[in-house]
Amino acid sequence: MDKVLEIIDLTRTYKSGHGALTVLDSVSFELMRGDTVSIVGPSGSGKTTLLGLSAGLDAPSSGKVLLCGYDMGALSEDQRAAVRNKHVGFVFQSFRLIPTLTALENVTVPAELQGRKDATDEARALLVEVGLGERTDHYPAQLSGGEQQRVAMARAFINKPDILFADEPTGNLDVDTGDHIVNLLFKLNETAGTTLVLVTHNLELAAKTERIIRLKRGQLVPELNVIPTHA
Repeated sequence: MDKVLEIIDLTRTYKSGHGALTVLDSVSFELMRGDTVSIVGPSGSGKTTLLGLSAGLDAPSSGKVLLCGYDMGALSEDQRAAVRNKHVGFVFQSFRLIPTLTALENVTVPAELQGRKDATDEARALLVEVGLGERTDHYPAQLSGGEQQRVAMARAFINKPDILFADEPTGNLDVDTGDHIVNLLFKLNETAGTTLVLVTHNLELAAKTERIIRLKRGQLVPELNVIPTHA
């Protein structure tokens, strides 16, 4: 099994009016190919900060992030972006679709950034897989929240990422739509064999992953063995 993500003594400190604020404190863990893991914890525990550092979107104050074999701290911003585009997929709470592009065009964007000109058929197939085969030419404003999130998931998988980071992917959706999105996410993930990192405050959703990483005041709480409920 390949090691996809290794987090070593990761610390992130911010300057504040009262001195230094430590958001993450000496966090270490590793993930293998195909792992599914949730990062949970109360508000302010460092969940989103940990996701951003793990994906190389931000730099730690100390410690290391090894993403698909790359030491992200040793790379320039452009090099980190190239690693993300090749190896990483993202699904956010806010969808982050480009409003002037159709569903199909939104899905092909990451492939085009890689210089691939042949991604249209693949993007169309992904939209069919997420149930939007009839909506390929619709713009985000013409789609419901659940449909927009399905476009975002298709976009996340277009480059066959080694690891997918999902930050509160159901946070803007009603319960039934959120459940459908989650089931779809796990189905796509299983088909692709991607490592899934899910940031959520929803413990019912977290229970669907093989592992749960708990944060409290920026530190890891010892992990429990979890039997995923989606199996």
